[in-house]
Amino acid sequence: MLVVVCPGQGAQSPGMLAPWLELPTVADSIGRASTTTGIDLVAHGTTSDADTIRDTAVAQPLLVASALASLRAVLDLTPDAPLAAAAAATVDVTAGHSVGELAAAAVAGVLTEDEALRLVAVRGAAMARAAAATPTGMSAVLGGDPDEVLAALDAHGLVPANVNGGGQVVAAGTLEALAALGAQPPAKARVIALQVAGAFHTEHMAPAVAELAAAARGVAPGDPTLRLLTNSDGSVVPTGARALELLVAQVAHPVRWDLCCTSLLDLGVTGLLELAPGGVLTGLARRTLPGVETVAVKTPADLDAARDLVRRHGRPAAGTTPSASSQEQSS
Repeated sequence: MLVVVCPGQGAQSPGMLAPWLELPTVADSIGRASTTTGIDLVAHGTTSDADTIRDTAVAQPLLVASALASLRAVLDLTPDAPLAAAAAATVDVTAGHSVGELAAAAVAGVLTEDEALRLVAVRGAAMARAAAATPTGMSAVLGGDPDEVLAALDAHGLVPANVNGGGQVVAAGTLEALAALGAQPPAKARVIALQVAGAFHTEHMAPAVAELAAAARGVAPGDPTLRLLTNSDGSVVPTGARALELLVAQVAHPVRWDLCCTSLLDLGVTGLLELAPGGVLTGLARRTLPGVETVAVKTPADLDAARDLVRRHGRPAAGTTPSASSQEQSS
């Protein structure tokens, strides 16, 4: 059983799209995404520096576009081939971390690729504006007793914005409270300040929720064509309408990636494919999903391994003969 996961903010890195744009299919996909979002994702994925792509309004569209384009490459799709239909024939489950949920929603057919890209452009810009209103931030808390970590966050008035599993919790709140936590960390835990613009997935993002909700009202979501997990509680989302509702609310609510991982184990997932820019979620999976084979798609050099994982763990339809373009890419 195969799950496809889509990374969240922080996975981006300067120049990450440079090798991908040598593939015509990816170049076409990113070009379309740039037009849809009104953001030059080609430039941001190749020449923009780390500070530029750390901007929430840039990072989020860049990540969603990269994930979707890389899945098109893995499945060897033509530019006009519907992504969700191809995914439904090969993938059993999908999930995304934070903003990655929008990419996962497109994989599952809840949103079209264009709808996901338009919504992520609104989401990123709205969250950037909300973050600018109050000096807030986030810090990773690594290790320590889970109950003691949560108690320490509560004592400082902080929110566990990301509960990722594997001994990793991300605290969010005011800069003063985060500084106090760093000065007095929980026993056997490390606190690492994250280079983000604000306290995502907390009440500080309420204005962004309102903006995204307004944009979402113009979308008619489809029901999932494969199992889509929600960051809210890790459950399988029953309908497209509910999925869209959760995507909007998620902006100001914690990401429970730990519960998503629990659901993946309960479902019997055997293979995990992390889309570009892969690495972060695969690293977590090695600690939280014992026995599950993983492949992180970072560059086109990972395509052969990704396709092999899909053939062995995906649905039977995944074992089709590669097309000519696929054979050219692997040669």
